[in-house]
Amino acid sequence: MSPSTQPAPLDALSGNDRDAFRVDAPEQVAALLRELLDEGATVHLSAPDGSAYTTTVWTVDAPLRKISFSAEGDDPQLQALVDAGEATVVGYLDNVKLQFDLQQLLLVHGHRACALQAAMPAELYRFQRRNSYRVRPVARNTPGAYLRHPSLPEMQFALRVLDVSLSGCAIFLPDDVPPLPPGVQLHGVRIELDAHTRFDTTLQVHHVTSLNPQSGGMRLGCSLTGLDGQAQRALQRYIDQTQKRRRLLALD
Repeated sequence: MSPSTQPAPLDALSGNDRDAFRVDAPEQVAALLRELLDEGATVHLSAPDGSAYTTTVWTVDAPLRKISFSAEGDDPQLQALVDAGEATVVGYLDNVKLQFDLQQLLLVHGHRACALQAAMPAELYRFQRRNSYRVRPVARNTPGAYLRHPSLPEMQFALRVLDVSLSGCAIFLPDDVPPLPPGVQLHGVRIELDAHTRFDTTLQVHHVTSLNPQSGGMRLGCSLTGLDGQAQRALQRYIDQTQKRRRLLALD
């Protein structure tokens, strides 16, 4: 597990420090969980025995005090989490790290998909993420990553960029494109975020996560390497401007 997905050691915090990070008002807890759902944010579940699973929030049912996550029913890591009976969740909303505990884990099977269900947490913790600000493009922009697939080098694919930071990005891989497993390096990728932010980079795939089963496709979490100074400055401007636009939209 990378440092960014490692749960914060809450036991090391004093009571006052924990109170500064704690959110325990039911409506605020539900709102933050719904934001994880609406953003399609990747969340990382880990159990005390070391088992872990990466997924996304599927549903948040505040009246019934239930939360569920997209799940692959035959994944042994997922079954290990269920057997452990509890897990800690870490996810990010832009530059804020959210952390909360899950109890009453249950794997629910449907006709076409399954979900990991748990009791909604009574509290969660918010920590400022200092090392990397990740933003999602505003709705009217459709940033793309233009690349050649290793198994089909004669074809260029245009994949949608879901979010981006100074060190990485997430791209959407449709079901009709051959899979890209973790560890694959993609050279000569052209990232076009808007008319003023375009650069070439190498992507390395680190995480592959299924999105909501109803929508299909996979989320590829990738690192960005090989950016020159001009590209880094353009990317920083894009991130700053996107954050400002999102704050303005939230005020409307």
